[in-house]
Amino acid sequence: MAKGRFVSTFKLSVMTPEALLYQNEVESVFFTGDTGEYELMPYHYPVLGVLVEGNIIVNWREAIPIKFGLIKFFANDCVVLVEEIERFRPDRGKKKDEDIITDSDDAVHHV
Repeated sequence: MAKGRFVSTFKLSVMTPEALLYQNEVESVFFTGDTGEYELMPYHYPVLGVLVEGNIIVNWREAIPIKFGLIKFFANDCVVLVEEIERFRPDRGKKKDEDIITDSDDAVHHV
């Protein structure tokens, strides 16, 4: 019988009021909280916390930038409610015509 590595995971859901940003089974997640940095792993003690601006690091491979958020970890289920830092996302719609930024002076010109 071949020996394999047992990988334990937990469910992570990261969401804003408008959309679900990320949902998957993960091995670890790293946060910057209001009292310091911490990492959650499967079967961690229950946690309620406040997150500050920074990145949510998933499995030390993916980063989700946030302004702030709230976290609840209980029974191997991690739910994170965040205000996301604005970034380009194709599904959010098109830019308004009146907000055009030029490279010459980086000012907003209204058309």
